[in-house]
Amino acid sequence: MTDELNIQWYPGHMTKTRRMMEGELKLVDAVCELLDARIPVSSRNPDIDALCGTKPRMVILNRIDMADPARTKAWAEHFKARGFSVIQTDCKSRKGIADFSPALNRLLAEKRRRYAEKGMSGKPLKAMVVGIPNVGKSTFINQVAGRKGAKAENRPGVTRGKQWVTVDQGLLLLDTPGILWPKFEDPEVGLRLAWTGAVKDDILDTETLAARLTAQLWQDYPQALQERYKLDEALLPADFRERTLAAQGFALMEQAAKNRGFLLPGAELDMERMAKVLLEEYRSCKLGRFTLETP
Repeated sequence: MTDELNIQWYPGHMTKTRRMMEGELKLVDAVCELLDARIPVSSRNPDIDALCGTKPRMVILNRIDMADPARTKAWAEHFKARGFSVIQTDCKSRKGIADFSPALNRLLAEKRRRYAEKGMSGKPLKAMVVGIPNVGKSTFINQVAGRKGAKAENRPGVTRGKQWVTVDQGLLLLDTPGILWPKFEDPEVGLRLAWTGAVKDDILDTETLAARLTAQLWQDYPQALQERYKLDEALLPADFRERTLAAQGFALMEQAAKNRGFLLPGAELDMERMAKVLLEEYRSCKLGRFTLETP
């Protein structure tokens, strides 16, 4: 069992997206970056800071309903300390959606004042909404605008072209396609994106993906795994701590598969089924609300 990973993901339309974003940036007053609150570092495109330059910035920590509340609070403070405006949202329940326009107006108060001085007080502010694929940008924009303006689907790479969406008379949002980066320098980033569904599952073997997630959760939230899969630390192999993370995850999954009765003919454990169940239960929050990175 190896922990060596090489995840690369850069479809041609993402190169096109980057060029389009560079061209549109001069037209917008601010950049609003949507992050997955479960993985705020891994769901940040490292190219965005260089692309945006000195534009006023907002960070939207989305999917807070799926994230660890204490860690979400810590991340919000982290980004505020770096000079970003920060809001926290859950698009399914609309929590935090109403905070967006007031926060953006505060961020761009100086711009509005300059417009007013030039007799352009009716000119709408424009903001670009950016983020990786499947982080919920289009759903967020639809909720903010109160209509089905931007196409939203729960799979990577649906928004292919730019779309301007009117929030109100004083605010226009530019929805952009999700953009990833040429290669994940840190393979852990690729793993976290795969765990949360930002990149397609077929990038990596499902059992390896699930095993690494299991090992990560065992480090951060062991009680949740113990309760859900009736795991017993005393029944783990004697050399468990010395094993690679993937091998640790497999050992935990084997115990979980046994407890669930996932068997193939000949009493062999059905590890593929266990892997799929674990990933599904993680993504649907049946396991709990977890944040896999700390500031």
